[in-house]
Order: sequence, then C-alpha cells, then structure tokens
Amino acid sequence: MPPALPRWSGWSYSSLVKKVAVFGNAGGGKSRLARRLAELTGLPLYVVDMMQFRPGGAKVPHNEFLQAHADLLRCDEWIIDGFGDMATAWERFAVADTLVYVDLPLFTHFRWVTKRLITGLIAAPPGWPENSPLWSSSLQSYRVLWLCHHHLTPKYRQLVAEEAASKDVHHLKSNGHIRSFLEGVRKDRLNP
Repeated sequence: MPPALPRWSGWSYSSLVKKVAVFGNAGGGKSRLARRLAELTGLPLYVVDMMQFRPGGAKVPHNEFLQAHADLLRCDEWIIDGFGDMATAWERFAVADTLVYVDLPLFTHFRWVTKRLITGLIAAPPGWPENSPLWSSSLQSYRVLWLCHHHLTPKYRQLVAEEAASKDVHHLKSNGHIRSFLEGVRKDRLNP
C-alpha cells in the first residue's frame, strides 16, 4: 500500500483546473505523469524540451523559445512538463492554477535516469525530440541531478509550501504518491 498523501495533496478536478505545471528534478517520471494526466483530464500537454530542441537535438534560438513559451502561457488550458530556465519556470508557476512537484529521493532520480539511458538504447524515450542524442542528453541529466538537488530543490520546496494556500499544490514524494495522485484524478474524472 502506498504511503498516505499529505493532507493538501488530494486531487479534486474541477472546471477551475486549466493550467497545470509539472516540475521536479531529472529522471523523476514527470513526463510519464504529465502524459497520463493529459489523458485523464483532456488538457493539452506541452513538453518544454520539445519547445527548446528541434529533432536531432539542435537547440531552438532562445528568443524563439521565449516567444513560444509566452504565447503558451496566454492559452486557456495546458499542462506544461519541464523546466526551461529559471525565468520561464517561475513565470509558468505564477500563471498555473495547479502545481505538481515530483520530489523523489535523489537516488531514485539517478536510478531512473540510468534506466532511461539503458532503455533508450532500444527505443527513443517518449516525449523526447525525434533523433535526440541519447548519450549527451543522459550525461547532461546526470549533471543536472546534482545541480537541481542542491540549488533548485530547496526553492521548489519553498514554492510549493508558499503556494499551497492559493493554488492546487501536489508535492509528490514517492512513486506511491504518484500512483495515488493519478488514481485520484482517474476516480474524480469517473465521478465528477
């Protein structure tokens, strides 16, 4: 049985849930969670990596990304998965009505990045730009893990603690929390 979710992590889907930011450290299952959440809610999914990189891994010019991100934030409905950069991430968090923060133990993130690397040798990871360079992207993920854990994780935790009073906040700290969260969304959609 998965651990109980924190009191403020219950999902209650309503017509008010229109803009969902899914974020956290690399290799935490954010993209899988975001895809499933989009399936369950019918909200359109946008992946920051797909906005920042072209097929083959070439980076989109930064101004082009910034404009696409700003245009997306003005849309009525979205689920946005990913980081981008500090400025765009915090703009997204400010506009979102729902924050879903995946905050797993660091070892789990390392393990899942490694699993993605190994399985990526057979098939491209879902949600990655077509023909992305698996090795260099995975090495970058390993570098990001430490940086995020030491610099962003404390800021993310502060953000979700502060925003819990004004937004729908889900701080998911285990794979069990992720499963319970998605099951709650599924049940809520079946019984509105």
